[in-house]
Amino acid sequence: MPSEIELKLEPSKVFDETHVRSRVCHALKINSEDIQSIVYLKRSIDARKKPVMYLLRLKVYMQGEIQDSLPQGFKAAPFTSGKKVAIIGFGPAGMFAALQLMEMGIKPLVFERGKKVKERRRDLAAMNKELIVNPESNYCFGEGGAGTYSDGKLYTRSKKRGNVLKVLQTFVDHGADNDILVNAHPHIGTNKLPGIIEHMRDHILECGGEIHFNSKLTDFRIEDNKVRSILINHKEIAVDAVILATGHSARDIFELLDKKHLHLEAKPFALGVRVEHPQQVIDQLQYGDPVRSEYLPPASYSLVTQAAGNGVFSFCMCPGGIIAPAATDDAEVVVNGWSPSKRNGRFANSGMVVTVNPQHWQKDFGNTSLSAMAFQKSVERKAFEANMSIVAPAVRMEDFVRHRMSADLPECSYLPGVNPADLYSILPPFISRSLGEGLVHFGKSMKAYMTNEAILVGVESRTSSPVRIPRDKETLRHTQVDNLFPCGEGAGYAGGIVSAALDGMACAIAVKN
Repeated sequence: MPSEIELKLEPSKVFDETHVRSRVCHALKINSEDIQSIVYLKRSIDARKKPVMYLLRLKVYMQGEIQDSLPQGFKAAPFTSGKKVAIIGFGPAGMFAALQLMEMGIKPLVFERGKKVKERRRDLAAMNKELIVNPESNYCFGEGGAGTYSDGKLYTRSKKRGNVLKVLQTFVDHGADNDILVNAHPHIGTNKLPGIIEHMRDHILECGGEIHFNSKLTDFRIEDNKVRSILINHKEIAVDAVILATGHSARDIFELLDKKHLHLEAKPFALGVRVEHPQQVIDQLQYGDPVRSEYLPPASYSLVTQAAGNGVFSFCMCPGGIIAPAATDDAEVVVNGWSPSKRNGRFANSGMVVTVNPQHWQKDFGNTSLSAMAFQKSVERKAFEANMSIVAPAVRMEDFVRHRMSADLPECSYLPGVNPADLYSILPPFISRSLGEGLVHFGKSMKAYMTNEAILVGVESRTSSPVRIPRDKETLRHTQVDNLFPCGEGAGYAGGIVSAALDGMACAIAVKN
């Protein structure tokens, strides 16, 4: 029977296979020739004590032992079903729903409002350089969804909800590095993910699936509790089932469902700012040395506390990353973050957000299904009004904690630019108070985290959907419409690339059933 062991190794030794093999032999009291193979299960960094060490979890097979089968991606089957299944949205949920349908012999019919990956780049360049927002093609809308140009983090806690290894292996099959199968916090990188997305699209097309870009859902026709047809760019198409995977920023879809009196629910989410430090500051905080070892990756952090009665936590931390404009309308400011595969930029950024609950939005925006979305939108518009453009309002960290504007700002990776602003007049008071107290707490627990070298950039508001589209827990069907399957982040059932992919797979299986 194979043995699972954990080793603690110096950073300089973790990729030395000869050293690892020697340590395995010592741990198991065996000879090297007794080993048939060593399979790496997990690689992580332990920075809790100094010196910093790597932890390796390994499975060791002795001579003659049968090795477990390796993870498998998707294998398309001949299309034997005549069922016409429309997938609305080609982000992770829609993409993996399409792959799952193909594996079950069902032809996917995908409609994506945005453009192909390469065509999106021109619109992103226009945002960064000309401050022009295309509402149909931006960091949120287009091939691959929001994740394509916002980092490609593949860490998830959703391991009980589906086959995570199948999702990761699918990315590897289409060009991702094998390390994502082993790293505790796998990450592809914004520079590599677009090409992988293109390969996945090509695979779907080569197997006979259909993908239509610049194809926006504008309406659908419901009769006898079923979607009978959808309108794409106002053209009607008959369907047998619809997987609705439109992402957390497709506000027009929420408004369309609401107009048709379909069940929706306002949902808690989180809102705050992006915090950016020089990467060297975070490296020294975590690793303890002024200069990071060549054997260690750029450091990250994960922070959480309670402040002023609300949860405050870091979100989507991007070592060596960039703050990016994530607006989907020309009268709002929204920021997000991403990193290249090497995470070798000069700055580290993270969302720093506060939990938003019903009591926070109901006072000013009522108790409707779209009240949380209205609250979210109002803050984004205030951020826009600070500069009347997607130039972002910002403040140095210590200045924010002391309730004062900054006279000037440090260099920032946000390409559209930043201007000093009073974030207390932009953010709701409970968020400002909670952020201020939370940052003080983090500064005490992480020496040097609190510094005026750090900048707060507003606003980080698209942490998750402010709307949930309710569905039956067993069948995954909408509670009123038998063949409508709300899916992924936009429906309120996922929180990242992998969990969205898993939900897409689950909805595709539910369609067949």
